Amino acid sequence: MSEEINLVKDLAMMLIAAGVFTVISRALKQPLILGYIIAGFLISPHLGLLPAITSTESVHQWSELGIIFLLFALGLEFSFKKLLKVGSSALITCGTNVLGMFIVGIVVGNILGWTMMECIFLGGLLSMSSTTIIIKTFDDLGLKQKPYAGLVFGVLVVEDLIAVLLMVLLSTMAVSNKFAGGEMVLSLARLAFFLILWFLVGIYVIPILLKKAKKYLNDEILLIISIGLCFGMVSLAVLAGFSSALGAFVMGSILAETIEGERIEHSLKSIKNLFGAIFFVSVGMMIDPAVIGAHWGTILVLAIVATAGILTFATTGAILAGRGLDTAVHTGFSLAQLGEFGFILASLGCSLGVMRGFIYPVIITVSVITAFTTPYMIKAADPVSNWLQKKLPPRILSRINPPENATDKTSTAESNAWTQLIKSYVIRVVLYGVVLIAIVIFVPKLLTSLTQAILPDIAEGGRNAICLAVELLAMIPFLYGLAITNGSIGKHASQLLKEKASNRWPILSLLVLRILIALSFILTAITSYFKLGAWGILLVFAGGFLVMLVAKMTMKRFSGLEKRFIENFNEKEELEKRKAPVSTSVREKMGRFNIRTELVEISPDFAFAGKPLREMPFRRHSSVNIIKIQRGSRNIIIPSGDEPVYPGDRLLAVGTGEQIEAFRDIISQNTIPTPESAADSFSVKYAQLGPDSFLTGKSLRECDMRKNGCMIISILRGDGLITNPGAEFVFREGDTVWIAGEDASCDWFLN
Repeated sequence: MSEEINLVKDLAMMLIAAGVFTVISRALKQPLILGYIIAGFLISPHLGLLPAITSTESVHQWSELGIIFLLFALGLEFSFKKLLKVGSSALITCGTNVLGMFIVGIVVGNILGWTMMECIFLGGLLSMSSTTIIIKTFDDLGLKQKPYAGLVFGVLVVEDLIAVLLMVLLSTMAVSNKFAGGEMVLSLARLAFFLILWFLVGIYVIPILLKKAKKYLNDEILLIISIGLCFGMVSLAVLAGFSSALGAFVMGSILAETIEGERIEHSLKSIKNLFGAIFFVSVGMMIDPAVIGAHWGTILVLAIVATAGILTFATTGAILAGRGLDTAVHTGFSLAQLGEFGFILASLGCSLGVMRGFIYPVIITVSVITAFTTPYMIKAADPVSNWLQKKLPPRILSRINPPENATDKTSTAESNAWTQLIKSYVIRVVLYGVVLIAIVIFVPKLLTSLTQAILPDIAEGGRNAICLAVELLAMIPFLYGLAITNGSIGKHASQLLKEKASNRWPILSLLVLRILIALSFILTAITSYFKLGAWGILLVFAGGFLVMLVAKMTMKRFSGLEKRFIENFNEKEELEKRKAPVSTSVREKMGRFNIRTELVEISPDFAFAGKPLREMPFRRHSSVNIIKIQRGSRNIIIPSGDEPVYPGDRLLAVGTGEQIEAFRDIISQNTIPTPESAADSFSVKYAQLGPDSFLTGKSLRECDMRKNGCMIISILRGDGLITNPGAEFVFREGDTVWIAGEDASCDWFLN
């Protein structure tokens, strides 16, 4: 029982310390993560100021759970579609920053005398900024609506994905303790295979199950199911040779594509905060003052390199992406700190034995220092940008800053039909190919052991024939999707055939290639059970080719598999379109021009409440347009200037980022401040009436108490309680009276 008590005591110590120091962090307007880390530092055995943790092994296990929940929550916020929407600007900015910092990390590590593997890990962790700290700082400073915020958040999305990939790649390198090109390629291919397979199966199966059970799902059941799915994917990832964090991230990103994603994210928030706190407290416990004292020079160098390097490369990347000097400077200053993935990568390197123990507390200390400087760096971006705008020659500024009518290239559709066709072709082949590879690899292993257990008396050839038949049946829907259906390929092919008749030959060649790829899967399945000679292989190809051509003209029902997947994949967006058609349409059609919408509810204290729309200060001072008024269950689309605006109305405004920000300022500035409430002097008092009491012998109407800010609640007369008496009620001596209202008035009436 003592071990359980020690575990409870350790958790109590960690959480109490975390609570105290996060309150201090909030009071000092610092990120909560810093409070957690400082709390862990103070209760660690290294310092000895407070009662130390007794079981560091238990803390390590709890922190592993913390990493799982953090990555699961990050996946819920991530969404693969969000990655597709961040565009080339975020990819270029992030790519420049990560590549630059990776090289800088290797160079600095070599200068410090670290091993090559330590240098590689250093390069990886120096390239990761803190999503948590940046989002929290932007929220505290009110910067989420700034023009550069979208690029910063897009870079963070891409960095999160790169960090997950780095965890896998660096783990592979650490195990072999060398850079083996072939092995790295195989690891990447294996990672891509499992990611695509998990994503395809998850998107097809999970939304269907959630939809079937929707009427039974309350928040409690949904939370249990989602955590169970998370741990299930964690187990699969570990079995496949990947980290538990990768499995949690993948399941989070799959659930993010479902219509229940936001609900799951909301339900998980408290659990994520709890285990996240435990993780960051455990991070603080790893800080050793002796190590910091011995390596303070290294800490200072890495802090300067991280801040200056990220600032330089992120700013350069944003300029290369064509986002202009002001946005680039703000992006660089915003990203200039080390993030949570730095802790995770450093912990990974130490646990794998490829990094010396002192590096972990060094990296944590650098992260803490850069986290402290984040708000000041973000605030410094404005004066630095203004200074550069004045000092740089006009010729350079004209090349850096995009023209006024320039748009982000991220959402521009490809005009080349061949490019679109090849893109659709490759996606179809890869997605269906991954599923077919999984069937070819895993189904024979399952069927062979199963038939041996169920049908032990049948000859091996018979069992193999049964296994082959079942495997081919499992492959048919995916072979059909790979070789026969066209999807978006058909649309681009039709366009090319209209443009040029000779395009039919390369298009036909691509069709034949798809059929040959499908036949190769069939041949692989057959040869895994039976040996075939040259004539047998030719016969399989010839027969399969004819079957594919016939199936293309006759088999239609298997396309439902693909249709169902696409419906599941787009279900969340379709639901959003039905719920908010105006906002969705503006975002899709105008998002690349920095045009967006904002829904604001009118307060009862708004100075212009009740007046028509034309008298509102919105248009005059912010240039926004009100395109919809939500009034209860009514939606007033494109309201006229004579339409009044009432308290509780929700106005949907459209404009640029700057116009929307000005609109929000106008709403807040024209809201009448709440006066000091009389509720501070409000109370409920009682007294027993005597013969000389003011109320004795008077009726409630005569007293006119409401005019003086009071009211009678109840009267106790004998054993009977009279509540809310009528106006003709007459007070008697001996009545116990309860009065509610302002203190002074109540005292006066009860005298």
